[in-house]
Amino acid sequence: MALRPIIAICGTTGVGKSNLAVDIAVQLAQTGRHKWNSAKIINADAMQVYKGMDIITNKLPISERQGVDHVLMDFKSPNEQYVVGQWVKDALNAVNDAHEKNQVPIVVGGTSYWIQHLLFPNRLAKDINSDFDDSLSAGEHPEMSEELARSIESLPPELIDLLSSLPDPAPSADTDPGGALQLYNLLKALDATIAARWHWKDTRKVLRNLRIILERGRKPSELIHEQSQEALKPRFRTLCFWVYAKPDILRPRLDQRVDKMLEQGLLDEVRVLQALSSDTNTEESGPSDYTFGIYQSIGYREFHKYLSLSNPTEDGFSEAVTNMKISTRQYAKQLGENWALNVRGPAIDITNAFLDTQPLPHPMSLSNVAREVLDVEYKVTE
Repeated sequence: MALRPIIAICGTTGVGKSNLAVDIAVQLAQTGRHKWNSAKIINADAMQVYKGMDIITNKLPISERQGVDHVLMDFKSPNEQYVVGQWVKDALNAVNDAHEKNQVPIVVGGTSYWIQHLLFPNRLAKDINSDFDDSLSAGEHPEMSEELARSIESLPPELIDLLSSLPDPAPSADTDPGGALQLYNLLKALDATIAARWHWKDTRKVLRNLRIILERGRKPSELIHEQSQEALKPRFRTLCFWVYAKPDILRPRLDQRVDKMLEQGLLDEVRVLQALSSDTNTEESGPSDYTFGIYQSIGYREFHKYLSLSNPTEDGFSEAVTNMKISTRQYAKQLGENWALNVRGPAIDITNAFLDTQPLPHPMSLSNVAREVLDVEYKVTE
């Protein structure tokens, strides 16, 4: 059976992904292609899944969505964790619903990690928290591999005790650096390869991999290696747009966006998040957990610190604004000068050819910028 179509729009913050998705969806609703008579936009931005907080997560205003259906947006509580496995399951349901209604699903977001796991199945390392893994009954533990069993036997007593009673939730590296480092040392002793992928302060990922070890009886690095050997078989016939802008064009655009967010009430949203947070941090007690859910948003860290000061000053505000602009630029990286000519027009032409199963142009033929960015010289080192 022929694979059904899907469109994915990727790119860093500020390049216009959401606007392009709406442009394509509106054009499709006006003209249609074969049985595909409209589109549904599926959010793949890890911050925009949260309710409210429209400014800090930079959601496209409803007034600019032109009546196009947006799903998996604005539906999770700010204090709720929502991970890739949960999103992929929900996104697959949304894609199937779109196809049943003769809609083209358009997946949009800066969280490309989520998108790749939607497009290609069986790429997620399975653990007890995965919605994709029901092979173990509750409380059931597989036999440990010999190598892993030997590694556990050689652990010092304090790490054996830690493995037998893993913390829940993971300790905060800010408030409990000793506990966070100990947890990381445990993972490093059992699977140095996977430990090297994470910083010791990333305690949730460290803890997740330790749980994989207990529940699978295998090293996570072994599971990932086995998965990497499997041939990639896409779920859908996919058209992927990577929206790009040169840094000198994008930088002033991002700075202006930060200023506009402040005018729209960014500080009020930060105050709401502070109230929702379980901690009552002050200048003396340390920062919030910036690795959890919506608290990872650019803007929260910078202004949470400023608003937590016992004596906020004008200089402190200016410093927070500067830090947010720097963080936004660092996260962004790389819009053409004429949106209709350089982005919307070519994208709609390519979408029509894709849905008509016609040949698509080579990506490097689209513009001088495309040639510049994609013309990579590969060198073989001996």
